Amino acid sequence: MARIIAVSNQKGGVGKTTTAVNLGASLAAGDQKVLVVDLDPQGNATTGSGIDKNNLERTSCEVLLAECSAADAIVHSEAGEYDLMPANADLTAAEVRLMQELGRETKLRTALESVQDNYDFVLIDCPPTINMLTLNAMTAADGVLIPVQCEFYALEGLSSLLETIRQVRNSVNNKLGIEGLLRTMYDRRNRLSTEVSTQLAQHFADTIYSTIIPRNVRLAEAPSFGVPALKHDAKSPGAMAYLALASEVIQRQQVAAA
Repeated sequence: MARIIAVSNQKGGVGKTTTAVNLGASLAAGDQKVLVVDLDPQGNATTGSGIDKNNLERTSCEVLLAECSAADAIVHSEAGEYDLMPANADLTAAEVRLMQELGRETKLRTALESVQDNYDFVLIDCPPTINMLTLNAMTAADGVLIPVQCEFYALEGLSSLLETIRQVRNSVNNKLGIEGLLRTMYDRRNRLSTEVSTQLAQHFADTIYSTIIPRNVRLAEAPSFGVPALKHDAKSPGAMAYLALASEVIQRQQVAAA
């Protein structure tokens, strides 16, 4: 059964989608069967996976509204070599409609039950806010991977996110935990980046990944080509960092399963 990981941080621009796409591609490169679920109405994970978000018959919107099964919405990303449940702006309408339904926070978990045995990992790219879509992701997930940029205000909003995780664990998903905290946008030439990285390591010593994702031009420009960094430039620092992260994620899963 797949390890389901929600990639979430209510602060925007910290590398959630970059992490979902590139970790997914790196896990797939390590012979893991991966499903990336795009749960952000912006559909950036869909575009970054080489899929045209404006030419889709079925998306995560229809899945959440039970208008189709998860299997019917899933497509294969040749660019990432993983499966993808795509999304586009229609997902905004799904969130509004879900507010009126019973069991609204469990829709994604129910939908994934029919396909999760097909994968080793399911990565859910969450929107940059705590809303019904994010709650669906956390209700379905085993853990939350939290990307945090190595910049000023890095800890901003983290306490609120951690409180949300606690509330979800105490109400609808008692298995939910912190999968790991990932330092992103690190610039070793910048003293502030180093200080923030050290501060994060001190605060989250038990859960922080040793891998640090650097600021990297190839990593930033890969989405414009509709491919993960591994396909854009496999030798770039960004691509190599996500390969290292994938190894950490796999190792943690193996230790937990032992």
